[in-house]
Amino acid sequence: MPAGGNSPKGGRIAGVPGRRLTRRAFLGEGAAVGVTLAFARLGWPRPAAATKPPPLRKPGSLPHPRLPAGTDTLPKIEHIVVVMMENHSYDNYLGMLRRGDGFHLDHRRQPTAANPDDAGNLVHAFRMPSACQLDREPGQNWNASHVQYDHGRNDGFVRASGPVAMGYWTQDEIPFYYSLANTFPLCDRWFGSCLGQTYPNRRFLLAGTAHGLVSTDVSKILAPSPPNGLILDQLNAHGISWRNYYTDLPQTGLYQSPVDNNRGNLVSIDQFYADAAAGSLPGFSLVDPGFDTDESEENDADIQLGESFVSRVVNAVMHGPAWSKSLLIWLYDEHGGYYDHVPPPAAVKPDDIPPDIHVPPDEPGGYDRYGFRVPAVIVSPYARRNYVSHVVHDHTSILKLVETKWNLPALTFRDANADNLLDALDFSRPAFRDPPKLAAPGRTSKPSACTPGDPGAIPSPGAVRPAPTTTTTRP
Repeated sequence: MPAGGNSPKGGRIAGVPGRRLTRRAFLGEGAAVGVTLAFARLGWPRPAAATKPPPLRKPGSLPHPRLPAGTDTLPKIEHIVVVMMENHSYDNYLGMLRRGDGFHLDHRRQPTAANPDDAGNLVHAFRMPSACQLDREPGQNWNASHVQYDHGRNDGFVRASGPVAMGYWTQDEIPFYYSLANTFPLCDRWFGSCLGQTYPNRRFLLAGTAHGLVSTDVSKILAPSPPNGLILDQLNAHGISWRNYYTDLPQTGLYQSPVDNNRGNLVSIDQFYADAAAGSLPGFSLVDPGFDTDESEENDADIQLGESFVSRVVNAVMHGPAWSKSLLIWLYDEHGGYYDHVPPPAAVKPDDIPPDIHVPPDEPGGYDRYGFRVPAVIVSPYARRNYVSHVVHDHTSILKLVETKWNLPALTFRDANADNLLDALDFSRPAFRDPPKLAAPGRTSKPSACTPGDPGAIPSPGAVRPAPTTTTTRP
């Protein structure tokens, strides 16, 4: 899970230390100590005259209070699979999808989005010249993300991270992703869990809280679990099977857990394909790409490598004997510093643990606001056909789905009050009983000729133009 922070140059926001070295240091440290586990249903904005919101559900509350914890309330789904990739916003990948809330287009079918640079010019959204990305730009650390948000104006992307933040890709580069998002339910209000980078957002997926973390500083992740533990602890307590299938780094290492209790649940990605082919996937699966092999899609990777990985995972589930009982969620941990036009709304604060920041020099903020939107699609035979979910989700919606299925107690206020994703499903009629044929990934059908770290001209010619001047006339 590489860093992707900002480099302190050109007046851009200085970030926390990068992750490439710290990740390797962490892997070495983990080997030395023998630890591989070191890691409301809200709809559209509420009308001004809305009724009083219901009281918040509390940590420890059960989705079905009249049933015992551990009761399976969704027996038609036996396998929940989560494929969380790295660092791309909704507009950056799916802004040109023509389905869901993507870019606003002008009469030439070009995005109207633009952000100012430090010189006062406007950098307009532009198509990336290849499937490769710049090295370390754009950035998405705590400070950069808050500058990008700019109190809801979403106009600080270029100032925080440079012109590449306005780049986007299309169906030509990522045809499998476009096919996936055009076929299965698309979530166009899925936000990152906080305005920060990878580690805090992935902690929300595991524990419903960032537990104070705001950075990818490895020294700060070797800490005890939060007071109510992880979703994995709840699964263990109720005898529910789970596995973290990983390529080079298991994301469950974002929290230090008892190795003896979980060592058997950390298995190689090869085992995932074997389990999917045998129909023996566990109740809950986390499937991780290669974070150190440019497969996660973080800069400076060729994004077609990651798309190819996700294609293999999705097809393994769809064409395995357990497809009729499966649900897969494809999404991203955070926006990676790339532009998105939807301001993140306020969120339920997960707990009373404050972010580990110092203001100044850090930007003020808390865990009471979501991060920017990320791509997310729900894949299942029970997925609704031709459906776009406008319900607000974040990574704790996955926790809420798991808690709803097995009636498990909520970990924090955030997952207790999250939506459970069931709006995207129809159990009365499996629309995708027969797996649909999806497009081949770009690396197979239309590989992009590029060198990692050297995508081509950034920004593209013509993307940067002087801001329009306004004149005031006297009456």
